[in-house]
Amino acid sequence: MHLARTRRVGFGALALRVLVIVNMFTATCISVTRSIEPLLIRYSCPLPSPKYLSKSYPSPLWSSSFTFCFQKLRKSTSLSPTFCSSSVPSMVSEATSMVSEVTLEGNPLLRDFVFPPFDVVEAKHVRPGIIALLKKLENDLVELEKTVEPTWPKLVEPLEKIEDRLQVVWGMVNHLKSVKDSPELRSAIEEVQPEKVKFTLKLGQSKPIYEAFRAIKQSSDWQTMSDAHKRIVESKIKEAVLSGVSLEDNKRDHFNNIQQELEKLSQKFDENVLDATKSFQKLITDKKDIDGLPASALGLAAQTALSKGHESATAENGPWVITLDGPSFLPVMQHARDRLLREEVYRAYISRASSGDLDNTPIIDQILKLRLEKAKLLGYNNYAEVSMAMKMATVDKAAELLEKLRSASWDAAVQDMEDLKNFSREQGAAEAKDLNHWDINFWSERLRESKYDISEEELRPFFSLPKVMDGLFSLAKMLFDIDIEPADGLAPVWNNDVRFYCVKDSSGNPIAYFYFDPYSRPDEKRGGAWMDEVVGRSRALSRDGTSARLPIAHMVCNQTPPVGDKPSLMTFREVETVFHEFGHALQHMLTKQDEGLVSGIRGIEWDAVELPSQFMENWCYQRDTLMSIAKHYESGESLPEEVYLKLLAARTFRAGSLSLRQIRFATLDLELHTKYVPGGAESIYDYDQRVGKRTQVIPLLPEDRFLCSFSHIFAGGYAAGYYSYKWAEVLSADAFSAFEEAGLDNNKAVKETGHKFRETILALGGGKPPLEVFVEFRGREPSPEALLRHNGLLAATASA
Repeated sequence: MHLARTRRVGFGALALRVLVIVNMFTATCISVTRSIEPLLIRYSCPLPSPKYLSKSYPSPLWSSSFTFCFQKLRKSTSLSPTFCSSSVPSMVSEATSMVSEVTLEGNPLLRDFVFPPFDVVEAKHVRPGIIALLKKLENDLVELEKTVEPTWPKLVEPLEKIEDRLQVVWGMVNHLKSVKDSPELRSAIEEVQPEKVKFTLKLGQSKPIYEAFRAIKQSSDWQTMSDAHKRIVESKIKEAVLSGVSLEDNKRDHFNNIQQELEKLSQKFDENVLDATKSFQKLITDKKDIDGLPASALGLAAQTALSKGHESATAENGPWVITLDGPSFLPVMQHARDRLLREEVYRAYISRASSGDLDNTPIIDQILKLRLEKAKLLGYNNYAEVSMAMKMATVDKAAELLEKLRSASWDAAVQDMEDLKNFSREQGAAEAKDLNHWDINFWSERLRESKYDISEEELRPFFSLPKVMDGLFSLAKMLFDIDIEPADGLAPVWNNDVRFYCVKDSSGNPIAYFYFDPYSRPDEKRGGAWMDEVVGRSRALSRDGTSARLPIAHMVCNQTPPVGDKPSLMTFREVETVFHEFGHALQHMLTKQDEGLVSGIRGIEWDAVELPSQFMENWCYQRDTLMSIAKHYESGESLPEEVYLKLLAARTFRAGSLSLRQIRFATLDLELHTKYVPGGAESIYDYDQRVGKRTQVIPLLPEDRFLCSFSHIFAGGYAAGYYSYKWAEVLSADAFSAFEEAGLDNNKAVKETGHKFRETILALGGGKPPLEVFVEFRGREPSPEALLRHNGLLAATASA
């Protein structure tokens, strides 16, 4: 999922307990499947693999017999010539006629691979490979429409195979664009994207397929069908309607043109953010200008300078290069004593992609305009209603929840600011009377150090990546009875830093795989952290006809890379991020659902999909887990007990402020997709300023252009859906409270509860409505009390 990370926040009123249960779970629950884009999280496609595949972008689920055949299948083999047959009449025939100039033989995109050949795919393969693939798939679609019957073997299984192949190959190409970007790859994708969109629209608007699904729902067999089958049928009907299947011809043409343009705009938006982030490089030669930066940040800045041609750069003497990439930007905001440097870097960060050739402002305006047109064509009042059609919530329920959270967090955030002002004044800071945005993180870190005697930088040596991963895998074994083993060399990778792992059950049989790409590479890799599928578990896509295909996933982070001979030394926030993304991966990999269209993370309503990820974050604060990963990278010394207690106490530090930050993003998202009038009197920035007045204690700068880099809603899957992080927090906190009630020190009880969590939340996928799955695990509907308690607000709420 371009799964962007969020911080914990607090609620603050007794009424919220009722609100969350009544408002959240009386909201219309529609049984639908989502085409999940890499969650920033991006989720999506499955790929053909022998018997066992691990989770990644599109991910396949294969059988335990994969170990037997992986040696033979390790090297990709080309598809048979019929795959690229030129005799198929197709909407891409004109494009395919131009492919002859490039040989298709040996094109890695057309191989019948087990693991995607990430190491050999180049930009030159994209156009001929995708055009040939679309030609083959369109032929398959024509055949399906001719022979379709309202039965599973004659409708769902052949449809899944068509969707799967496109998802896998297109997912592979887009994944490479996210982690190994280049002008050539961008250009190649831009060339073929219109044809790909044209095919997906034709598939989604197929009336024979739509009518066949309707016939299944209206048949006498409907009542006896499994929950998973019903969810698939209902979701396909809903998706077809939202894809324009019911529109008249002229309206459908307009709808299709909108879809094509939206795809182009979202891609361009994402590229502009990446290019704008890369374009800022602050060269510093005077050591006094970087006073306060910790050794880890100086080392990274010197390493960056070396990569930019400054051959003599050292951490001690410089020169140093500061960028807007997270591992470089955040230490400057937290530790640089030079206020002018903090201001310069902050202003550069909030104005990314807002000027010149990279200006995303007109792109945002056009995206919002086209989304509104699309909603109107489909009979909705606004785009948020379209988005909510595939979620648990409604627009009103989501907005009401956000307002309750905002109200509950406001006073705490105001107090947070007063604390900073008082503390900075006590320290003799000249800016104490006029703290600005570039001062907040700096003085917050100083206050945290003073109040809890704890510093994120001082913790880094205790959180080396190898130890963190060892502890995370040990936790997974205890909770879910799985073993995770390195499998480097088994699957091709896109960068030498990428690790590959095999997940095995208690009998030693492979059940999934996953890639892990941990480090920041600002010159070619987009920011953020996400989990996505490579392929998904599927009975229909079994190779041996008996065992389901296994899932494959990938986890992508942007944490601090190793510097010199030191391993990657992580901040605690980076530790939380890895646990978060691993939670998503677990739901994809540990699914027991064999229906590929609702296995793993597929078919789960977007506002429930964050449950496993946020659930896993809680374990970072559990004593045994934390002590298992917190070992000094040189001495092996465990994190001192008193430091652990301070870390625990600091968990709710500035909870109100962190809450408001996320509420700003979520509220602005909903406002733009419900009330904004394209071309009207108010600009998108007017909306941001108005929302900011209600969600920011310090007013936004007039020149704040955060929206121009808000990729979640303009280039990801969170349009009118950013509220989902808050919606799912109630579920995840309550789920973790089941372990607290069992006794976190009681290994037997924890294992039993972990088994139950695995057999419900992680195993059932989208085959059941998320509320039903939660109740099956918890024995009751969700309660917000655990979230209130975790954020230190339960006592205050009760006294109110």
